[in-house]
Amino acid sequence: MLFRHLKDIIKGYRVRYIFGILFIIVCDALQLYTPGVLGRLSDDIYNELLTKEKIYHYMFLIMSIAIGVAIFRYLWRKMVVVASRQLEYDIRKKLFGHLETLNMSYFHENTTGSLMAHATNDINSIRMSFGMGIVMIVDSSFLGIMTIYKMIVNTDLKLTLLALIPMPFIALTTFILGGLIQKRFRHVQEAFENVTTKVQESFSGMRVIKAFAQEKNEDKSFYKVNDANLKSNMSLVKISAIMHPLIMFISTISLIVAISVGGMMVINNTLPFGRYVEFMLYLGLLTWPILAIGWVINVLQRGIASLKRINKILDQQPEIYDAEDAKTIENLAPTIEFRNLSFKYPKTEVSVLENISFKLEAGKTLAIVGKTGSGKTTIANLIMRLYDAEDDSILIGGYPIKQLKISQIRDLIGYVPQDNFLFSTKIRDNIAFSNPDLSDEAIINASKIAHVYDEIMSFPQQFDTQLGEKGINLSGGQKQRISIARAIAEDPKVLILDDSLSAVDTKTEDSILKYLQQEVSDKTRIIIAHRISTIKDADEIIVLDENRIAERGTHQELLALKGFYHDTYQKQLLEDKVNKD
Repeated sequence: MLFRHLKDIIKGYRVRYIFGILFIIVCDALQLYTPGVLGRLSDDIYNELLTKEKIYHYMFLIMSIAIGVAIFRYLWRKMVVVASRQLEYDIRKKLFGHLETLNMSYFHENTTGSLMAHATNDINSIRMSFGMGIVMIVDSSFLGIMTIYKMIVNTDLKLTLLALIPMPFIALTTFILGGLIQKRFRHVQEAFENVTTKVQESFSGMRVIKAFAQEKNEDKSFYKVNDANLKSNMSLVKISAIMHPLIMFISTISLIVAISVGGMMVINNTLPFGRYVEFMLYLGLLTWPILAIGWVINVLQRGIASLKRINKILDQQPEIYDAEDAKTIENLAPTIEFRNLSFKYPKTEVSVLENISFKLEAGKTLAIVGKTGSGKTTIANLIMRLYDAEDDSILIGGYPIKQLKISQIRDLIGYVPQDNFLFSTKIRDNIAFSNPDLSDEAIINASKIAHVYDEIMSFPQQFDTQLGEKGINLSGGQKQRISIARAIAEDPKVLILDDSLSAVDTKTEDSILKYLQQEVSDKTRIIIAHRISTIKDADEIIVLDENRIAERGTHQELLALKGFYHDTYQKQLLEDKVNKD
């Protein structure tokens, strides 16, 4: 069913739509009264029966009709158009909320530009269908049917039937061209996706583009997708451009029939002059419903194409969700245990982790080191249930992770990711991201622990400094430390640092680690790093190699093994010595 995801939203506005449709009908009914008034006026003029009193009477009737039409047109706009705008708001909110529930893998498979196109162009097309599309359907249907009825009853059946001969050709035209519009509009939306994706990637990677002097190549690449977008739009415009003139041309045939046949009937005195004038006015009213057919088909086909694309997203179901028996445990202990865990990312056959086992007690520090791609970050993702292991091989507080509410798991953990993503808002808001009501004292304390307080205070606006996209106006080290402050400000029981000190110098790193040991000594800590200096004081260190735990122990125990850890440490000592020299 096309409206399967919008039924509940639409129900909330059905009263508005019902009243809006009634106001449209009343407005159209008043318009249908005007030709009759002008027909009687024409008869009075033709038969020389027009008096001063009748002129005032006709003026009053026409003015009253105009006022009534204006009032009811305002009312239906207030009902239907406002409802369509609110519907747009609700659909966009539903789409955004649904996207937040989907797995990380979904965002790896779908570009940001594509999702932006769905949230803008597609929803705008749906809004047009539920706004002016509904209006045009009711308006053209009621006005068209009642106009034809009036033409038959008030004028002449034969003349009406002759004038309506071209109408089936209009229906055939809209049926044929309507399918083409939907198909071509789908191509337009896909082309728009490519443009938004390209623009988003180019702006996000502008620093790289300039560093490699690739502006001209990027221009060519953008021109290519932009040209494809233009061609898709022009292809759609050609159909729309054919439809409207063709419908108008066919409807003009009706006018020619009315003038020729109706004029002869007046000459032969088989049709009163006033009725002829009334018929011509009705035929003029009929022009709008005929023209609206093409417009309605265009808008509805676009809306249907867009709704199908939105439905495709809303049909996606999150693979990670709370089990029916999931529970929230009071005073959940911040202990983490992996029991022979093996894991493959969705839609892949390569194992990222194999037979991983460890137990991290509350208040202890676990360090994870290993080559790039050995699965270090995957362990953090699994703990936070950004991805799910197939069995109950992960326990938190002694409970299998899938028996716990996702919200409790993530509230328990403060995470500092590798990419140090910052939002385009104030530094204060970035640090207080997990709790907008966080006190200034807590924000300042977190920034001091992260060793970034002094630098923030050196900015003209201090904590109210507005950051650019992804914190572009900060250095890599500043972004890392603000990300650490954000995680600490949450006051989590478990703190995960995922290679989050790589952009700071060793002196600053030592200071941050000392502060962390003092200020968050009661928290369970997982530190993922490449530099041995970052993790040498951990209670336990595990070394990942070939997706398995190759070595484990304390710093001194691992050095004594003379394996990967020992070799890495020696190389880093040599690098530090060379850098100092």
